[in-house]
Amino acid sequence: MMKNNKYTLKLFLLLLSGVISLSSCRKNLPDERQSIAKDSKYTQLVYQPVLGRNTLYANVFQYGNSSRPLNFKIVNMRTFTNEAAPELTNNYPVLVWKKIYDGTEKSLAEIEAKRVLENHPLFEIRPHSGEFMMWAAANSNMIKAQPDSGYVFDVEMSNSGGRTYFQNLRLRPLRERSYEPSNLDPVTGQGTSVSVNPSAVSIVGERGQPMSTRDVQVLFKRTGNGNSLAFKFIDTLSNPINPDKFATTDWPNLVHGFNMVKDANQVKYQVAYPIPCTPYPSKYTSPSGDQARVVFRFERLGFGGVLQKHSLIFNFNIFQKGDWEITFWFTRDKPKFEND
Repeated sequence: MMKNNKYTLKLFLLLLSGVISLSSCRKNLPDERQSIAKDSKYTQLVYQPVLGRNTLYANVFQYGNSSRPLNFKIVNMRTFTNEAAPELTNNYPVLVWKKIYDGTEKSLAEIEAKRVLENHPLFEIRPHSGEFMMWAAANSNMIKAQPDSGYVFDVEMSNSGGRTYFQNLRLRPLRERSYEPSNLDPVTGQGTSVSVNPSAVSIVGERGQPMSTRDVQVLFKRTGNGNSLAFKFIDTLSNPINPDKFATTDWPNLVHGFNMVKDANQVKYQVAYPIPCTPYPSKYTSPSGDQARVVFRFERLGFGGVLQKHSLIFNFNIFQKGDWEITFWFTRDKPKFEND
């Protein structure tokens, strides 16, 4: 009986040792090897960002069957003539949002507290998505812009399974356009006209004819290095029109600005740049959030005592910080503000 017990114990210990050994072997097996697929690719090969503004190229990479997570980096950045391009590989201070800007901020200080200066390459790749970013700090004084042939670069994509390269992608920046809509040629940077037109006009002139967008010219002018934005109105002879004539305008909520000052010649705000700060829809923007939207309104009694509602709408961007003036010039006729 004692011999059988010893045999059983010995068999049990032998089996237990085998289970432990097998378990240990399984734990030491390497993880499943990741793969780099041949169907991974960039769907856009030439990038033409406008200098002076943040430009994100999202959804430009097709992952295919490559295992994720993936790692991306730009390699061999060079000019089109195959020279080094330190202006695109060195780090520079850029403004980065750390909290979401949503248009509810109550002061310039509150807006500025949401972004900080960080050092980044002016053109960089997001390390796990392959998306590209051109920062607003890039300008044509340091970056080659069209009509120059620009730059060529490669992208390395890797995971634990290996790496592959996407070669000869092109970067051909366009010159700065400090505002949109713009009257500046994107290649030469020279003005093609003196002004742009508003987005919509619903106003009757003093001659009794409805105005069109062609009857109003919009002029941008940068006058200093501060943080202000002023709106002005002038008639056909360039005489000022009192902003109070646009009596039903929601002046306090016209733009996301502060410390409004209105006089007979203009209405002025303290603002944060760029305008809008980010493409986030708010009461100050177009529905997409891509542009600021200002609406100037007035009402009058028309023929037969009918209430007529008039408006001037302008969607725009300003990318360069400064003291800016936007002037609306009624070139064909002056708005009819008085009742019939």
